[in-house]
Amino acid sequence: MTPSFLIRFALTFLLATTTVSLCFAKPPNILLIIGDDCTHSDLAIYGGENAKTPNLDRLASESLVFNHAYLAEAMCQPCRAELYTGLYPMSNGCNWNHSASLSNTQSLPHHLGQLGYRVGLAGKVHVLPKKAFPFESVAGFDPNCVRNPTQPHDLAPAREFITRSDEPFCLVVALVDPHVPWVMGDASAYPRDEIKLPPNLADTQQTREAFSDYLAEITYMDGQVGELLSMVDETHHRDNTMVIFTSEQGAQFPGCKWTNWDTGLHTALVARWPGKIPAGTRTDALVQYADLVPTFLEAAGQSPDGDRFDGISFLNVLTGESDSHRKYVYGTHNNIPEGPSYPIRSISDGKYRYIRNLSPENLYIEKHVMGPPVEDNISRYYWRSWVWESGNSERTYDLVERYMRRPAEELYHTAQDRYEMNNLIDQDSVQSIQQQLSAELDRWMESQGDPGAEQDTVETHQAAKKGDHRFKGRL
Repeated sequence: MTPSFLIRFALTFLLATTTVSLCFAKPPNILLIIGDDCTHSDLAIYGGENAKTPNLDRLASESLVFNHAYLAEAMCQPCRAELYTGLYPMSNGCNWNHSASLSNTQSLPHHLGQLGYRVGLAGKVHVLPKKAFPFESVAGFDPNCVRNPTQPHDLAPAREFITRSDEPFCLVVALVDPHVPWVMGDASAYPRDEIKLPPNLADTQQTREAFSDYLAEITYMDGQVGELLSMVDETHHRDNTMVIFTSEQGAQFPGCKWTNWDTGLHTALVARWPGKIPAGTRTDALVQYADLVPTFLEAAGQSPDGDRFDGISFLNVLTGESDSHRKYVYGTHNNIPEGPSYPIRSISDGKYRYIRNLSPENLYIEKHVMGPPVEDNISRYYWRSWVWESGNSERTYDLVERYMRRPAEELYHTAQDRYEMNNLIDQDSVQSIQQQLSAELDRWMESQGDPGAEQDTVETHQAAKKGDHRFKGRL
């Protein structure tokens, strides 16, 4: 080698290492905004035809929008546990709503705290035990998702948290809208006779009234998103803050929340990081809630240890270096305590979704959707209107049957059948994809230590709620 070549090589190496060093010299702040029970396809950025969301629309124009982001279980507590730990429900232990993760589970406060972050949470918590989720409590947003009405919010505590010191922060703002009861916002902005109902909902007067109230609460949520974005700008944190918005699982309409259909597991995911994430772009990369913790860690300068997480960092998708990530995303459902046992497992490759109902001989019953004998703040009368109308309408009868009586297997071409109304199972043209997805679902369940229907019992749920997990998954 000539001396000049060695000099050029040394300078090139020095420049490269300096660039990497500078990239992580100041880790980004993270603001994670979570909606509550908001079906992704009801948002304008995902083709929704009703809800007015000017702040989310503006955020999307400044961000990367994920067309295919998913959570593993369409219930509040399991999906949040996955989001905060980077682990699937079997791995972190939270396989049911109103239960708890394994006590030795680590989450965002542990992982980012080791990198010098202050990690706080404002609003709805709904994860246990505290040892596994030791967020600093930040006041200002109502933690009660079923309060009527939602308490007024106050940005002052969040503002104090993000401006307290020069240390990087991770602030989770877990909003309680549009979770039922749908009482916030201006429903008169959505006249019920002018609403365009999605095809998976029965067209009854009660459904239209409820959907109008739900849309108003989406707009109310959007207003809070706008206030949080303004807070980031006003405190001069915009340029070095990664803002993530996600809508959580689907809304509390039949066939959305508490299901493994796309309207349950598919979530909105919007990411802004000025100068790092290309603005006004979209990606078809498949990502899952479990991928967010590893992504945050890599953005903060640490290469995430794959053995610690089920998730995989998609930082290269955020920065525009790649438009692909996962080959598959996975779903699970254990119905207790929301109703009688009805375990479900699923898998999607972004185009097709395969669902396996492990107890197809049973009727699917979800008590919050179907409601108690008398009206309360949480449940609505729309389900009863569906049942009544099913005596007059073949279409409504089919929707009731679709919800309550499910086959052992379902296969949908979601890319063409957005609301998954046409079950293709056993059709010759899709046999190869059916076999492929079924085999991969078997592999995933085995890798997770998932016993299937055996875990969806009252006894195993109660034991997990007390911290005595009978099935501890792969970890």
